[in-house]
Amino acid sequence: MPIEDILLSFAEANVVWLIAAVLIVILVLKAVKIVSQSEKHVVERFGRLRAVLGPGINLIVPFLDRVAHQVSILERQLPTASQDAITRDNVLVQVDTSVFYRILEPEKTVYRIRDVDGAISTTVAGIVRAEIGKMDLDEVQSNRAQLISTIKTSVEDAVDDWGIEVTRAEILDVNLDQATRDAMLQQLNAERARRAQVTEAEGQKRAVELAADGELYAAEQTAKARRVLADAEAYATQVVAQAINENGLEAAQYQIALKQVEALNGLGSSAGNQTVVLPANAVDAFTDAFSLLKGRKP
Repeated sequence: MPIEDILLSFAEANVVWLIAAVLIVILVLKAVKIVSQSEKHVVERFGRLRAVLGPGINLIVPFLDRVAHQVSILERQLPTASQDAITRDNVLVQVDTSVFYRILEPEKTVYRIRDVDGAISTTVAGIVRAEIGKMDLDEVQSNRAQLISTIKTSVEDAVDDWGIEVTRAEILDVNLDQATRDAMLQQLNAERARRAQVTEAEGQKRAVELAADGELYAAEQTAKARRVLADAEAYATQVVAQAINENGLEAAQYQIALKQVEALNGLGSSAGNQTVVLPANAVDAFTDAFSLLKGRKP
């Protein structure tokens, strides 16, 4: 008996079982859904939301439930967008922005908004214009981090109903027209010139202050020196007065005679003097000194 006839007879005898096996395979394929880690699947039953399938193996009711949307939950970056804005001081700027977001609740995203990227771009453009309109140009340039934080918070509040999380918002560049750039350059040069003049004036002021401090210090030191000399002279006078009080007038006469002798010695020993003129009482000064010295008690 040929093999084809054997297979045909076997199929005819077990056709029911074969059909059942095929149906079971189809049911398993329809019921078991494997979702990757980077996705979430939205399941509908008769057109209505039934469930949201997370990563892993999931079971649904075959032929009743179907996967209507496969949504990626990876972080996305919107294309760089440029929009014009006017600052509070009436300067026209062109702002380049970029936004990063990811979908947290796909059931809100697929049923509440059609074009997610377009909606977020429009929202960001409006918020950027509104926030820049509250700031002067200098504030936009210097407080960019604060502006980015404000824009991110405002966008998060606006897209919260769409099941979206805004992870980052960046201001890539703030462009100005050529006329505004020229005006800012002139302002910058004027500011630099003003700072240079202020620095020079402060330097001159500091030099005058230091010179005055130096003169004051010199005067204080001179006064201290004079006070020391005055104290020394007062002390010497006190010592002489005490000696006179203790030894009588002869002690004073002796000191005067010694000073006279020292003066005569200095006159004779000075350099360049070939002739020495002595006063008439010079010999008397020597005589008085020796007389006084001789009369002193040992």
